Parts: sequence; structure tokens; C-alpha cells
Amino acid sequence: MNLHDTKPAAGSRKSRKRVGRGPGSGHGKTSTRGEKGQKSRSGYSSKRGFEGGQMPLHRRLPKRGFTNIFRVEYRTVNVDRLNVFEKDSVVTPEQFERAGILRKGKAPIKILGNGEVKVALTVKAHKFSAAAAKKIEAAGGKVESISG
Repeated sequence: MNLHDTKPAAGSRKSRKRVGRGPGSGHGKTSTRGEKGQKSRSGYSSKRGFEGGQMPLHRRLPKRGFTNIFRVEYRTVNVDRLNVFEKDSVVTPEQFERAGILRKGKAPIKILGNGEVKVALTVKAHKFSAAAAKKIEAAGGKVESISG
């Protein structure tokens, strides 16, 4: 078998419906649009959420809650992910991104306490949970908080 011999599986590709191609096609005359009315005209497109004049769902439902504009969203890392680093190394937010543990971004980092740490590390992050700090120090490491 060669690359030029490959074909899609039988029945997986469907040919598009050709409308307005005469009475023999079964989709002639009105081209499956019905008879008269707004939807039968060219250029018709309804607004998002339009329900034929009925009050749309997004207006029928009450508003709820609010968004706190001062909320700080942290990028989180569990302590078991720290085992990829070498013993006695200093782990900074840049190292998390280089190691592929976190995506690049500006959001601050918080270390959470899920899992076990087997290496002694100096971890620099914006915030630590109490359990995470305890586990890092129990493994012989240090916890350093970054401001900002």
C-alpha cells in the first residue's frame, strides 16, 4: 500500500446537497426553502438567540452573581510535579515553564500539597499552601515567597 492508494472509509464522506438544480433533483423550484416568508428570501440570516419574536432565553433568565475584578487567578502546581528537578536546585517560575509543567503566562504561581516530594529543592513561587510548604521542608528543601 502506498500513500496515493489511500481512500476514506466507505460511507464516511457524503456529497453535499445540490439545491436549485431542476425538478429532477427533488430540490428544484424553491430549493428546499418552502414557499413565501422571510426565511425564503436571499440574504436572510437571523440574529443569535432569535426565537421568532418570543422573548429570547438569555433575556427570560434572571441575572445572577457578579465578577470580582480584584480576584487573583493563580496557576497551580502540585508538589509531586517537583520531582523532575535535580536535587538541591533552585526552582523558579521560569523553570516550571521550561520543564513543561506550566504554560507560559503572567499569572502568579501557587504550589499545592497533592502528592509527595522526594528531592530537596529551594522553591520560589508567589504562594504556597500550608501542606505544600510542610512537605517541601520535610524533604529537606526551602520555601521562598516571591512578591508581585
